[in-house]
Amino acid sequence: MLKKEKLNDRAQIVGYSVPNWTTRPFPDKKTHTGQYCILQKIDKKVHFDDLYRFFGPESNSETWTYLSLNHFKNRDTFWNYLTKIEHEKQSIYYAIVDKSTQKVLGSFALVAIDQENGSLEIGYVIYSDSMKKTKIATEAQFLLMTYVFDQLGYRRYVWMCDDCNEASKHAATRLGFSFEGIFRNMWVYKNRNRDTAWFSITDYEWPSIKNRMEKWLNKSNFDNEGIQKNKLTDM
Repeated sequence: MLKKEKLNDRAQIVGYSVPNWTTRPFPDKKTHTGQYCILQKIDKKVHFDDLYRFFGPESNSETWTYLSLNHFKNRDTFWNYLTKIEHEKQSIYYAIVDKSTQKVLGSFALVAIDQENGSLEIGYVIYSDSMKKTKIATEAQFLLMTYVFDQLGYRRYVWMCDDCNEASKHAATRLGFSFEGIFRNMWVYKNRNRDTAWFSITDYEWPSIKNRMEKWLNKSNFDNEGIQKNKLTDM
Protein backbone atom coordinates (compact mmCIF):
# COMPACT_ATOMS: atom_id res chain seq x y z
CA MET A 1 0.00 0.00 0.00
CA LEU A 2 1.39 3.38 -1.03
CA LYS A 3 2.01 5.69 1.91
CA LYS A 4 1.28 9.36 1.33
CA GLU A 5 2.40 12.71 2.68
CA LYS A 6 0.25 14.47 5.26
CA LEU A 7 -0.36 17.96 6.61
CA ASN A 8 1.29 19.14 9.79
CA ASP A 9 -0.35 21.50 12.30
CA ARG A 10 0.77 24.45 10.16
CA ALA A 11 -0.95 23.08 7.06
CA GLN A 12 2.39 22.20 5.43
CA ILE A 13 2.80 18.99 3.48
CA VAL A 14 5.33 16.68 5.18
CA GLY A 15 6.41 13.06 4.79
CA TYR A 16 4.49 10.22 6.39
CA SER A 17 5.41 9.18 9.93
CA VAL A 18 8.04 6.51 10.58
CA PRO A 19 7.41 5.76 14.26
CA ASN A 20 9.98 4.07 16.50
CA TRP A 21 12.62 4.07 13.77
CA THR A 22 16.05 2.78 14.80
CA THR A 23 19.35 2.31 13.00
CA ARG A 24 19.32 -0.91 10.97
CA PRO A 25 21.83 -3.73 11.51
CA PHE A 26 24.74 -4.12 9.12
CA PRO A 27 24.21 -7.08 6.77
CA ASP A 28 26.57 -9.78 8.01
CA LYS A 29 24.86 -13.09 7.31
CA LYS A 30 27.38 -15.35 5.59
CA THR A 31 25.03 -17.85 3.91
CA HIS A 32 21.56 -17.67 2.35
CA THR A 33 19.98 -20.88 1.07
CA GLY A 34 17.21 -21.13 -1.50
CA GLN A 35 15.62 -23.85 -3.61
CA TYR A 36 18.07 -23.51 -6.50
CA CYS A 37 21.10 -21.62 -5.18
CA ILE A 38 23.13 -20.71 -2.14
CA LEU A 39 24.67 -17.32 -1.47
CA GLN A 40 27.99 -17.56 0.33
CA LYS A 41 30.11 -14.67 1.52
CA ILE A 42 33.10 -14.68 -0.82
CA ASP A 43 36.04 -16.71 0.44
CA LYS A 44 38.96 -16.74 -1.99
CA LYS A 45 40.19 -20.10 -0.72
CA VAL A 46 36.83 -21.68 -1.54
CA HIS A 47 35.54 -19.73 -4.52
CA PHE A 48 38.65 -18.62 -6.42
CA ASP A 49 38.76 -21.17 -9.25
CA ASP A 50 35.05 -20.94 -10.11
CA LEU A 51 35.04 -17.14 -9.99
CA TYR A 52 38.16 -16.89 -12.13
CA ARG A 53 36.36 -18.67 -14.98
CA PHE A 54 34.10 -15.67 -15.52
CA PHE A 55 36.32 -12.93 -14.05
CA GLY A 56 39.51 -13.96 -15.83
CA PRO A 57 40.87 -13.69 -19.38
CA GLU A 58 38.41 -16.27 -20.78
CA SER A 59 35.37 -14.32 -19.62
CA ASN A 60 32.82 -12.84 -22.02
CA SER A 61 34.08 -9.37 -22.97
CA GLU A 62 30.51 -8.03 -23.05
CA THR A 63 30.29 -8.63 -19.29
CA TRP A 64 32.62 -5.70 -18.59
CA THR A 65 31.26 -3.00 -20.90
CA TYR A 66 29.16 -1.26 -18.26
CA LEU A 67 31.27 -2.05 -15.20
CA SER A 68 34.09 0.02 -13.75
CA LEU A 69 36.08 -3.22 -13.52
CA ASN A 70 37.80 -5.01 -16.39
CA HIS A 71 38.48 -8.73 -16.65
CA PHE A 72 41.52 -9.94 -14.71
CA LYS A 73 44.50 -10.91 -16.86
CA ASN A 74 46.10 -13.34 -14.42
CA ARG A 75 45.43 -15.31 -11.28
CA ASP A 76 47.67 -13.19 -9.04
CA THR A 77 45.83 -9.93 -9.70
CA PHE A 78 42.50 -11.65 -9.20
CA TRP A 79 43.70 -13.20 -5.93
CA ASN A 80 44.66 -9.73 -4.72
CA TYR A 81 41.25 -8.37 -5.74
CA LEU A 82 39.43 -11.11 -3.84
CA THR A 83 41.64 -10.48 -0.81
CA LYS A 84 40.60 -6.83 -0.90
CA ILE A 85 36.84 -7.39 -1.19
CA GLU A 86 36.89 -10.28 1.27
CA HIS A 87 38.02 -7.85 3.97
CA GLU A 88 35.85 -4.93 2.85
CA LYS A 89 34.21 -3.36 5.90
CA GLN A 90 31.59 -1.19 4.16
CA SER A 91 30.22 -3.78 1.71
CA ILE A 92 29.53 -7.50 1.64
CA TYR A 93 30.26 -9.64 -1.44
CA TYR A 94 28.55 -12.95 -2.20
CA ALA A 95 29.31 -15.88 -4.46
CA ILE A 96 26.19 -17.38 -6.06
CA VAL A 97 26.43 -21.17 -5.92
CA ASP A 98 24.33 -23.56 -8.00
CA LYS A 99 22.78 -25.85 -5.39
CA SER A 100 22.74 -28.88 -7.71
CA THR A 101 26.38 -28.68 -8.89
CA GLN A 102 28.00 -26.65 -6.08
CA LYS A 103 29.63 -24.49 -8.77
CA VAL A 104 29.86 -20.72 -8.44
CA LEU A 105 27.94 -19.13 -11.32
CA GLY A 106 27.90 -15.48 -10.33
CA SER A 107 28.54 -12.85 -7.70
CA PHE A 108 27.15 -9.57 -6.41
CA ALA A 109 27.44 -7.29 -3.40
CA LEU A 110 25.47 -5.20 -0.96
CA VAL A 111 27.03 -1.73 -1.13
CA ALA A 112 26.27 1.89 -0.19
CA ILE A 113 24.91 0.58 3.10
CA ASP A 114 23.21 3.39 5.03
CA GLN A 115 22.22 1.89 8.38
CA GLU A 116 20.91 5.16 9.78
CA ASN A 117 18.30 5.60 7.06
CA GLY A 118 17.76 1.95 6.14
CA SER A 119 18.95 2.08 2.55
CA LEU A 120 21.41 -0.02 0.55
CA GLU A 121 22.25 -0.99 -3.00
CA ILE A 122 22.74 -4.22 -4.90
CA GLY A 123 25.89 -3.75 -6.94
CA TYR A 124 28.78 -5.44 -8.76
CA VAL A 125 26.35 -7.88 -10.33
CA ILE A 126 28.53 -10.20 -12.41
CA TYR A 127 27.04 -13.38 -13.84
CA SER A 128 28.60 -16.16 -15.88
CA ASP A 129 26.94 -16.78 -19.23
CA SER A 130 25.44 -20.01 -17.88
CA MET A 131 23.65 -18.11 -15.10
CA LYS A 132 22.13 -15.30 -17.15
CA LYS A 133 18.35 -15.50 -17.65
CA THR A 134 17.95 -18.48 -15.31
CA LYS A 135 15.83 -19.09 -12.22
CA ILE A 136 19.06 -18.98 -10.19
CA ALA A 137 19.60 -15.39 -11.28
CA THR A 138 16.12 -14.49 -10.06
CA GLU A 139 16.29 -16.47 -6.84
CA ALA A 140 19.66 -15.00 -5.88
CA GLN A 141 18.14 -11.52 -6.03
CA PHE A 142 15.08 -12.74 -4.14
CA LEU A 143 17.17 -14.18 -1.32
CA LEU A 144 18.97 -10.89 -0.72
CA MET A 145 15.77 -8.86 -0.91
CA THR A 146 14.14 -11.14 1.66
CA TYR A 147 17.12 -10.78 3.97
CA VAL A 148 17.27 -7.00 3.61
CA PHE A 149 13.56 -6.29 4.08
CA ASP A 150 12.25 -9.13 6.24
CA GLN A 151 15.20 -9.79 8.54
CA LEU A 152 17.07 -6.49 8.68
CA GLY A 153 14.11 -4.14 8.25
CA TYR A 154 15.60 -1.82 5.64
CA ARG A 155 13.30 0.68 3.90
CA ARG A 156 14.98 1.08 0.51
CA TYR A 157 16.76 -1.29 -1.86
CA VAL A 158 18.55 0.35 -4.79
CA TRP A 159 19.58 -0.76 -8.27
CA MET A 160 21.53 1.65 -10.43
CA CYS A 161 23.29 1.23 -13.76
CA ASP A 162 24.65 3.02 -16.79
CA ASP A 163 21.64 4.45 -18.64
CA CYS A 164 23.04 2.87 -21.81
CA ASN A 165 22.79 -0.60 -20.25
CA GLU A 166 19.43 -1.75 -21.57
CA ALA A 167 19.84 -5.30 -20.24
CA SER A 168 20.39 -4.07 -16.69
CA LYS A 169 17.43 -1.69 -16.86
CA HIS A 170 15.21 -4.49 -18.16
CA ALA A 171 16.37 -6.79 -15.35
CA ALA A 172 15.56 -4.15 -12.75
CA THR A 173 12.01 -3.58 -13.97
CA ARG A 174 11.42 -7.31 -14.37
CA LEU A 175 12.37 -7.86 -10.72
CA GLY A 176 9.96 -5.18 -9.57
CA PHE A 177 12.20 -2.14 -9.16
CA SER A 178 10.61 1.23 -9.92
CA PHE A 179 12.45 3.67 -12.16
CA GLU A 180 13.34 6.87 -10.33
CA GLY A 181 15.22 8.95 -12.89
CA ILE A 182 18.59 9.75 -14.42
CA PHE A 183 21.60 11.38 -12.75
CA ARG A 184 23.25 12.99 -15.77
CA ASN A 185 27.05 13.16 -16.03
CA MET A 186 27.35 11.28 -12.76
CA TRP A 187 30.63 9.49 -13.42
CA VAL A 188 33.53 9.25 -15.82
CA TYR A 189 34.72 5.68 -16.31
CA LYS A 190 36.68 3.94 -19.01
CA ASN A 191 37.22 7.38 -20.57
CA ARG A 192 33.53 7.94 -21.21
CA ASN A 193 30.56 9.61 -19.56
CA ARG A 194 28.05 7.72 -17.47
CA ASP A 195 24.50 8.91 -16.98
CA THR A 196 23.18 6.75 -14.17
CA ALA A 197 19.67 5.27 -14.15
CA TRP A 198 18.24 4.80 -10.66
CA PHE A 199 15.69 2.18 -9.57
CA SER A 200 14.44 1.13 -6.16
CA ILE A 201 12.13 -1.09 -4.16
CA THR A 202 10.73 0.28 -0.90
CA ASP A 203 9.50 -1.54 2.16
CA TYR A 204 5.82 -0.88 1.43
CA GLU A 205 6.22 -2.24 -2.13
CA TRP A 206 8.11 -5.33 -1.03
CA PRO A 207 5.21 -7.60 0.14
CA SER A 208 3.53 -7.64 -3.28
CA ILE A 209 6.86 -8.06 -5.08
CA LYS A 210 7.81 -10.89 -2.72
CA ASN A 211 4.50 -12.66 -3.35
CA ARG A 212 4.97 -12.40 -7.13
CA MET A 213 8.54 -13.71 -6.98
CA GLU A 214 7.58 -16.62 -4.72
CA LYS A 215 4.91 -17.69 -7.20
CA TRP A 216 7.35 -17.48 -10.11
CA LEU A 217 10.08 -19.42 -8.28
CA ASN A 218 7.72 -22.22 -7.24
CA LYS A 219 8.71 -25.49 -8.90
CA SER A 220 5.19 -25.82 -10.31
CA ASN A 221 5.95 -22.85 -12.59
CA PHE A 222 8.57 -24.86 -14.52
CA ASP A 223 8.13 -27.82 -16.83
CA ASN A 224 10.30 -30.94 -16.89
CA GLU A 225 12.87 -29.12 -19.01
CA GLY A 226 13.08 -26.26 -16.50
CA ILE A 227 11.29 -23.83 -18.83
CA GLN A 228 9.04 -21.27 -17.17
CA LYS A 229 5.29 -21.60 -17.69
CA ASN A 230 4.53 -18.02 -16.71
CA LYS A 231 6.73 -14.95 -16.94
CA LEU A 232 7.60 -13.04 -13.79
CA THR A 233 6.14 -9.89 -15.33
CA ASP A 234 2.81 -11.72 -15.85
CA MET A 235 2.50 -12.88 -12.25
